[in-house]
Parts: sequence; structure tokens; C-alpha cells
Amino acid sequence: MSFASGPSRWSDVWLVTAARGTSTCGDFLAASALTLALQSAGAGGLAVSGLMLAATVPLVALAPLTGRLADRVDSRLLLVVAGLAQAAICLALAYAGHPVLVIALVALLAAGLAVTQPVLSALVPAMVRTEDMPRASALNQTAGTLGALAGPALAGVLVGEFGARLPLLLDAGSYLALVAAGLLIRTRRGGSRGRVTTAGTVGAPPTVTWRLRRDPLLVAMVATIAGVIAAVGAINVVEVFFIRETLGSSTTMYGLVTGSWTLGILVGAWLFARLARRLTDDGRLLVGYLALLGGCCLMILLSAAVPTALLLVPVWLLGGVGNGGANVFDNVLLARRVPEAARGRAYAALSGSVQGASMVGFLLGGLLLEVAGPRFLVAACGVAGLLVIALVVPPVTRAIRAERAVEGDDRARSTDPSAAPAEPATGAELATPVPSR
Repeated sequence: MSFASGPSRWSDVWLVTAARGTSTCGDFLAASALTLALQSAGAGGLAVSGLMLAATVPLVALAPLTGRLADRVDSRLLLVVAGLAQAAICLALAYAGHPVLVIALVALLAAGLAVTQPVLSALVPAMVRTEDMPRASALNQTAGTLGALAGPALAGVLVGEFGARLPLLLDAGSYLALVAAGLLIRTRRGGSRGRVTTAGTVGAPPTVTWRLRRDPLLVAMVATIAGVIAAVGAINVVEVFFIRETLGSSTTMYGLVTGSWTLGILVGAWLFARLARRLTDDGRLLVGYLALLGGCCLMILLSAAVPTALLLVPVWLLGGVGNGGANVFDNVLLARRVPEAARGRAYAALSGSVQGASMVGFLLGGLLLEVAGPRFLVAACGVAGLLVIALVVPPVTRAIRAERAVEGDDRARSTDPSAAPAEPATGAELATPVPSR
């Protein structure tokens, strides 16, 4: 697949990293502030899950459109316009009082995120060489993790001292980082004038017929992460009641505990970035991905047994390490196997699948809290996630074997002078031929 043809442009990577970290901090700050405000006002699980659904539905519903936008419209234009719109929406959200208006504004905010996510994700591989992709992915994971780490912790302190308005105002300011990044980043994608590579050359965007369903390994990866998130996603609704009510902790402790998982993501991203660079075989990369997701689910299961919130910190820290490694692995796998001109659609498809699965988890969390206690539900999430991993192992194994069989046939054909010549590859082909589904 197409990466940077010249030296990696690390200045652009750092700009994307800074923009992602700042905007992610604002996102988590606002989400945690609104969640805590609802819980403190006496709202139940359905209200919290409703808020989360409003922040998720646009990411799923708009994924086909925003993926195409990321591939066809100038990335600078998209980042600047979306960043300004999100800042204005968040400013309005800080002064919104009616719950219906709050939910509507949260949904609009998520619509902007549905645009910026695939744009930023697809820009990174165009900035670096193939061998630098794990490091660039780890840098972006670090930025997102630091933002997600700071956001809940700041929300816990600020909501307790000033209420929900100040965090929302800070979130509005954080979106201006996207505007600055859009104006300063030299690498650009999309637009009628073609794609500007990290070497500064301009070329017409190729016609690409890439389809996710044609790649069994990517189908297996997306199905696995979607299944696991659907199984354990209820934890996002349950955790505030588990930490605040079952374990009797303060809003500050809530921020500390949720931040421990994101800190683990930071550690895991760098621990596994070097391993991802060495795993040149995509099948092994996918196996490692499954193992890391299984570790995350195991830590969720163990967390149900803790007697105090403080003991959740080391357990969730380990869970976050697996989460961070899995994030690097799936980003590298996607970047390797998808043509450059289709990466916006690919990242949007991955994001849409993940967010759609999250919606299932949010809805289940709100409903199940009406009939079961938080501790039981935390344990159930861990068990459900492990069951999903067990169920996907056989189809993943078959997909890996099928791909290796095709690779073996191709190698044999290339070394056999009597064999018919293979059809020439085009820019629309996958990096490694795989059987069609």
C-alpha cells in the first residue's frame, strides 16, 4: 500500500498528534462532565446511556458519507470547517439547559467528529514510510491517551468545584486545535487537484475499487473488535454507578480510576509499537491483536472482585496496556492492507463498526442497570468479551490459512517458468491477494 515515498515528515505527525491530544482532552472533559452532572442530578442508567447514544449514532450513520468526504475533499478544508463548527456547537452546549437541546447539540458535535476522525487517521500513513507507521501510530495513541487521561480527571475536579459549564467552555476552545492543524499541516489528501504527498508532489487521485469484504483478515479484525465492544460496552454506562455508588467513591476518584485505563493505553501503545514493526506477517499481527483484546476482557472480569475503587487502578491499568497495543496493531494492519486513496473510507468503516457496537453496549448497560447490580454487570461484561474472543478464533484461523495458501500459490507460480504469468497488480488491489468473500 502507498505510504510516504520520501523521508517521513515528522513535523506533520507532531501537528496531528498535538491536535488529536488537545481535542481528545476536550471530548473526554465534556463527556465526563455531562455524565457526572446527570448522575449527580439523580438520573438513572437510561439517561446516561441516552446521552452516550446521542454522541455515537452520528458516527455510525454518517460513516459511509464521511469516509468518502475524507478521500475526496481537501483535508485542510475539512479540518478547518469542522473544527470551527464543533467549537461553536460546544459553546452553545455550555449554555444549553433543556435536556432535549443538550442531546441535540451532543449529536451535532458527534457529526463533526465523524468527519475529523477519518481525515486525521488517513493523513498519518501518507506522512510516514512503511517502517515508521508503528511509531507514528504510537504517537497518535499517546496523544489520544494523554487527552483521555487528562479529560476525566479534570472533569472530576472542575465539576465538583464549578459545575459542568466551565469544562464545556474549555472543550469549545480545544477544537480550535483542529483548525490550527488544518492550516499548518503540509501533507494533504483529497480535493480536485489531487493528493499532496509528504514529498510535496501532486498527483491525481487513482480510481480505487477497494471493498472491506474482499479482505478476510480485515473482516475478521473488524468483526472481532465490534463483537468485543458490543459485549463489554455496557461498562461505559455501568462504571459511574459501580465506582460512585457500589464502591462509594468521590467524583475525583472516579476521574482517577477511569484515567488509569487511559494511562495503560499510553504505556501499551509504546510497548507494542516495536513489536508491530517486527511483525511483518499480517496473520501474526492479527493473532497478537486477539490476544491483547482477550487480556482487556480478563482485566474487566477481575475488576468486578475489587472491594475498593483504589484497587481498580492497577487492574484497569493492565487492561489499558492491552487496549493500547491492540489500537496500534489494528491501525498498522489497516494501513498496510488498504490502498492510500481508500483509507478515509477504511478508517470510517472501522470507526462506524466500533461505534455501532458501542451503541449496543450503551443500550444494554442502561437496560440492565434497571434489573441487576453494577458489580454483577461488570463481571458479565468481562465474561461476554472473553466468549466473543473464543468464538472468533476459528474463523480467524481459517482466514489466515486461506491467505497463506494463496501466498504460497503465488510464490510457486512466480518461480515456475512454465506457469502462466499472473495478472499485473493495480493500485486498486490489496497488498496481499486474498480470496473474495
